[in-house]
Amino acid sequence: MKASEIRDFSNEEMNHKIVDLKQEYFNLRFQLEVGQLENSARIRQVKQDIARINTVQREFELKKPHTDKE
Repeated sequence: MKASEIRDFSNEEMNHKIVDLKQEYFNLRFQLEVGQLENSARIRQVKQDIARINTVQREFELKKPHTDKE
């Protein structure tokens, strides 16, 4: 998944995607421990996708104008 694709998602879609990826990451780690994992490179790919989504979410947070109520 590319960052440009992620930028097209809404915040809600990004949150949902992170939940799905974290569940997949857990399942992949479990498969690795019991010796059933066929594609170990998928673990790295899922971790990178989670990091990309977190990065894009942080970019959006920083772009929001700050409204200080003092």
